[in-house]
Amino acid sequence: MSEMVKISVNGEELEAAKGSLLIDTLLDENIHIPHFCYHQALGKDGNCRMCMVEIEGQKRPQIACDTPIKDGMSVRTKGENIEKVRRDILELQLINHPIDCPTCDQAGECKLQDYYMESGFYDSRVNVDSKNHARKRVDLGANVMLDQERCVLCTRCVRFCSDITGTNELGVINRADHSVIGTFPGKPLSNPYAMNVVDLCPVGALTSKDFRFQQRVWFLESFNAVCNGCSKGCNIHVDHRKEKYKDDQIFRFRPRVNKEVNGHFICDEGRLSYHNENKNRFTNAIVDSKESTIENSIASMFKLIATNKEALFVLGPNLSCEEIQNIKALAHMVKANISGYSPNYIDESFGDDYLKKNDRSANKAAFKEYQISEDEKEFKENLDKSSLVVVFDSSFFDDNLALLENKKVVSCFSHNCMTIKKSNVAIAISSFYEKSGTYINCDGVKQKVISKMNKENPALSITSLIEEMKSMVEKGNI
Repeated sequence: MSEMVKISVNGEELEAAKGSLLIDTLLDENIHIPHFCYHQALGKDGNCRMCMVEIEGQKRPQIACDTPIKDGMSVRTKGENIEKVRRDILELQLINHPIDCPTCDQAGECKLQDYYMESGFYDSRVNVDSKNHARKRVDLGANVMLDQERCVLCTRCVRFCSDITGTNELGVINRADHSVIGTFPGKPLSNPYAMNVVDLCPVGALTSKDFRFQQRVWFLESFNAVCNGCSKGCNIHVDHRKEKYKDDQIFRFRPRVNKEVNGHFICDEGRLSYHNENKNRFTNAIVDSKESTIENSIASMFKLIATNKEALFVLGPNLSCEEIQNIKALAHMVKANISGYSPNYIDESFGDDYLKKNDRSANKAAFKEYQISEDEKEFKENLDKSSLVVVFDSSFFDDNLALLENKKVVSCFSHNCMTIKKSNVAIAISSFYEKSGTYINCDGVKQKVISKMNKENPALSITSLIEEMKSMVEKGNI
């Protein structure tokens, strides 16, 4: 463990690890320090010079991203002298930068814009006609667009492709103030984590083709969640908006820092999986192949459970821990068997040695936590002797519909699927990001999600459905 020492920042005493970078301490303590090139996942580079600070005893300002912590050091991030130094550096960054904030898709999330507003550069000393120009719309591949004129050459994207993915698609081309970011000939940006360069870019140089010009970011609301694309459970921000005359809709996922789980990044497939949330939704309850009300579908479900003494509850591995516990409690009350058999969620072609896992479910680890059997033989034995199968968000039967022949079927799904077509009763339930709950990832980390979606007609949650069914059992109706 690193030795802890005391330092002073703007007259306030702090503790920090000896030898660690000064900028990390400033960022961890939420002390404002402008910077472009430094990123905690990529380390120091020292090319933008924006993180200049004054250190007592030093003749010149120093960059915080390359200054190790020493015991007793006194640091100033504020003051007329150091702020003038940073203003001069920022002015150099702005010399060739285009004046297109109103049309830039990064507006509202741009660090250059933020630092410009702080500095008060309202009068330019540069002739607009003398600015260097570069290509404005460069398709790099992998859903990433490049505007070379907006780039501040922080090289975060280059270092990401070099140090994190090891694919080395990006580089700096040309020299001096004609330098631009680009791909190497015949090598487009194509790695499975490529869209992280959009988040890494501190300005509007790299933008997502998927999100580009879809929304202004200041209209979006956000809540914290986990990605349900695989068992890693990467932490994400869910950005959504309820527009006038429209329902609440998700517009993008962004990675959220969690050093225990995914660090700073997510894979592109998980990032774009928000599209699955919005399309092909199952919304109307079905009873005996006809659309019905939610009340009638619940009553029909009660009746089937009451009249079929041999029942099997099949659970999908994307259910939350709370849903699994409630379903298990109901199964015990009505003396039904329960199974989490779900081999179809294993995809051997998906995983890698970084974040992606072959288990494509969000909460399969909870089956072990709550003693839900995944045994194939036990599943088949229980299925053979059951006259009623109740399917909770499990896609196993979609490719095995023949197993449901001559059985009564109740299904609870948020999205349309083949199992619904075989169901006597089908109930529309809330989707993964419309519900709150706890999930256990492949490393045993429990993560709580509190949804803040605001649907006009929210679907019934499984927890609410089970609570109502348990109430019916307790009253003797089943």
